[in-house]
Amino acid sequence: MRSIRLPEPPGGSLGTPEIFQGGIYGVIRRAVVIGNGFAGSENQSIGLVRALGLSGRQSLYRVTRPRGGIHEWLHWLPVSLHRKLDYVIRRICGDSRFQITVKGKKLMPLSAEKSGSLADILEADAKQIAKMARETFEKDGPLLVVASGQDTISVTSSIKQLAQENVFVVQIQHPRSRLNRFDLVITPRHDYYSLTPHAREQIPWFLRRWITPREPPDRRVVLTVGALHQADSAALRSAASAWHDELAPLPKPLLVVNIGGPTRHCRYGADLAKQLTALLQNVLWSCGSLRISFSRRTSQKVSKILVREFSNHPKVYIWDGEDPNPHMGHLAWADAFVITADSVSMLSEACSTGKPVYVVGAERCTWKFADFHKRLQERGVVRPFTGIEDISESWGYPPLNDAAEAASRVHEALAERGWQLRS
Repeated sequence: MRSIRLPEPPGGSLGTPEIFQGGIYGVIRRAVVIGNGFAGSENQSIGLVRALGLSGRQSLYRVTRPRGGIHEWLHWLPVSLHRKLDYVIRRICGDSRFQITVKGKKLMPLSAEKSGSLADILEADAKQIAKMARETFEKDGPLLVVASGQDTISVTSSIKQLAQENVFVVQIQHPRSRLNRFDLVITPRHDYYSLTPHAREQIPWFLRRWITPREPPDRRVVLTVGALHQADSAALRSAASAWHDELAPLPKPLLVVNIGGPTRHCRYGADLAKQLTALLQNVLWSCGSLRISFSRRTSQKVSKILVREFSNHPKVYIWDGEDPNPHMGHLAWADAFVITADSVSMLSEACSTGKPVYVVGAERCTWKFADFHKRLQERGVVRPFTGIEDISESWGYPPLNDAAEAASRVHEALAERGWQLRS
């Protein structure tokens, strides 16, 4: 009687079946994204999940804090304390409408009609998510948890503590301290600007411990140039097809102008709008088409100046915020971009296309924003917008690919743990 031989696991290009690599217990097939309700933060998490090939196998949870009215002044509070204060305010003032005056300014709470229903949004409860990860581990394998933003830190660190054998936690944006609460931290290099000698000259010694971060990066920190996002090559191909009928026929070159809004470290107002208007007038002769988009942070005093100047110009289209957002279509079809310096996200997306990107207002930025712009210029991916450009003259650079590079580091970190992502 011949002996029976069990089949050997196949090798070579075919790879090794999961059963010979620890089975499903070492293969990540699903992801949980924990957001804070802000597109800029959530897009980073979703962008990383896309780069990891788990798009469509993700669940979105949110850490929600009270919004509107006086709550816009209380975002510096921890989420748990903010919610308790909201409960006290509502018990005192009622759940309907109340008015509170701060520094002579009347603040109105966000009404129920404007805030919308949250019934279809999963609340980010650390205990429930950790319990789900533990109970489904044998059936579905480990759980990848990806989060971005300060409000999510307490949730993700708790999940890691409660289910450390069942989850791999990635925190995007620097958590300031105690990096051992996470498996991996992904953050832009300019978040470490506070540790440079130049930054220390700007910060009083008694404030330094509150400035992110508190110590140099260790091996669990992945440094990027800009922000992660969803505008990868597949997304741009899809957008190019979806916006073909509207954008393909436009006269070339197509210049897209994206305008954000002032921040604490990039302050501007009508002065920048007037400067930008003059610069755009100077380059219009070299444009076939010009399309302008405002963000939700753009102030009316800025948008009104540009609308007044360009709304009747035959070469210019201004997105009114009512029609479908053309942002992804613009990224796919534009020949060049002009972007205000305040938005790390918009600049990161545009610089991933390899197309010319001009920045306006960088000289108004301070702190780590200034460091971010310095790094972009040193890499040759952006140039200052001067108004003497010929938009028809193209130039290029190696595109930023932060999401793909961060995803590669996630693969490496998982391999060190003996885990892998489903291919």
